[in-house]
Amino acid sequence: MIAANREDELEAADVSPTPDPDPTESGTRSDTRSTDGVVVRGAVGDDLAGVLSVGHRTWLATYEPIAGPEYVAMGLAKWWTSDVVTDSIRKGRTLVAVEGDEVVGVATFGPRDESCVLWKLYVLPDHHGHGIGSRLLKAVVEQARENEHPRITLSYLEGNHQAARFYARHGFVETHREAPGSGLPESVWMVRELEAGEPA
Repeated sequence: MIAANREDELEAADVSPTPDPDPTESGTRSDTRSTDGVVVRGAVGDDLAGVLSVGHRTWLATYEPIAGPEYVAMGLAKWWTSDVVTDSIRKGRTLVAVEGDEVVGVATFGPRDESCVLWKLYVLPDHHGHGIGSRLLKAVVEQARENEHPRITLSYLEGNHQAARFYARHGFVETHREAPGSGLPESVWMVRELEAGEPA
């Protein structure tokens, strides 16, 4: 997502997560495996093609109705290239949800001031509703705590009602909005403070 022009100097990220709705979030497990066979883990080089596939398969469906095809083309060319994704994987800032050999969900994160910023959270549409987005988010929260970040911030595009509901359910509250101009929807920024001893 374009948030003024600041993202260029940060992590070349799109900060417009699109998670899956999660009817089972109260039963989230603390480990990375679940009974559905999906494993959440840190991404490795061999995951590159799968991560790119998730980005390309989710962006069109998510953003074309909200921001149009030009925005989708710009985002894919800017934030979902081999160079950008490889850099994030090498820095240990990409998590994947894997079912068998297929990457079905992706989360990326990184530091910004004292915060941990959730740059991306995407789950393939045919895997929505199984808690994968919640498990990826939980893993990001754990990483933020390990790195002693007091909060997680993120943004999503106004009109992405699915993301708005998901993040509100997970304790995020809106802090402000930014208008990127060019007729694009506003970026809605949210924060979740991480308290000591709080469950992920």
